[in-house]
Amino acid sequence: MSASGPPEMGEPDEFEQIARLYRPLTQGSPEALGLLDDVAVLPSRPGFDLVITTDAMVAGVHFLPDEALDLVSRKLLRANLSDLAAKAAEPHGYLLTVAWPLNIGFKARSQFAAGLAQDQVSFGVRLLGGDTVSTSGPLTASMTLLGWTPAGHVVRRDGAQVGDVVVVSGTIGDACLGLQVLTGGLAELTRAQREELQDRHRLPMPRLALQDALRRYASAAADVSDGLLADACHIGEASGLGVSIRLDRLPLSAPARAWLASQPDPSAARLALATGGDDYEVVCAIPPGYVDAFTEAAALSGTTVTAVGEVCQGAGLSASFRGHAVAVGRRGWSHA
Repeated sequence: MSASGPPEMGEPDEFEQIARLYRPLTQGSPEALGLLDDVAVLPSRPGFDLVITTDAMVAGVHFLPDEALDLVSRKLLRANLSDLAAKAAEPHGYLLTVAWPLNIGFKARSQFAAGLAQDQVSFGVRLLGGDTVSTSGPLTASMTLLGWTPAGHVVRRDGAQVGDVVVVSGTIGDACLGLQVLTGGLAELTRAQREELQDRHRLPMPRLALQDALRRYASAAADVSDGLLADACHIGEASGLGVSIRLDRLPLSAPARAWLASQPDPSAARLALATGGDDYEVVCAIPPGYVDAFTEAAALSGTTVTAVGEVCQGAGLSASFRGHAVAVGRRGWSHA
């Protein structure tokens, strides 16, 4: 793991920061070479494919500028883990790059590392290497996560078939409502409801427990980061097919239902939840004969799943509410 940029007066220099903050995160992994080199060395694992994903987060874009840095690092790790969860992959380790603004000192950087240390224990991963640099811009952190799947068994986006049932894990829309709470909105909800929603925004739960069920039953899958409609459509586009979503089947938490009850147009409100993004659930295509078995296997893993639509002939996305078509403009978050 390399470093650059001048330290603040009286604070550890970059290499000492690596030794104090990041070397413990390797947990002695031999692949990391003690963070004394500019590379990590990962041996092959016979009978497995290596799965690699990368996500980046920028202050003011992906998280609020005043967010606690341990929450930022934990969300960064969990967002990457969600990508692996959708591929039915077992997490292994990660590479980390952080561009630190000069006004963020060692104490705050320690908080960032502490968040990673906490979630490494929860999810069984460790740091393998990376880089730290200084920037005159906003805090920017990028993570590359590595995982394993049995050879030939990664669950891709492009395997859906006509008639497959579109199934999603967990609940949808909590994260976008949580962002509204964090920016001063949704005062009509109770304090407990607001806290639950903001927690869902700050600390999503990657659905790693679904990996066995996905390998056994799913024909295609994606994680719900951009929004349920956008990511279901990604499966359809990759498979050369269309996707139809029933908004009345959207799985909602109790706080989201409380918010929905106050909205004058329930179809528009559900559309907002289905396009809000940051849910980090898994949306997948399941052959109709396997839906019950997949639902049972998911339940045994501690995960609730809900059928919300189907894969169909043609192209593009359609949505309906109580049997009536709903016009869809923006499908979800766009990185353009």
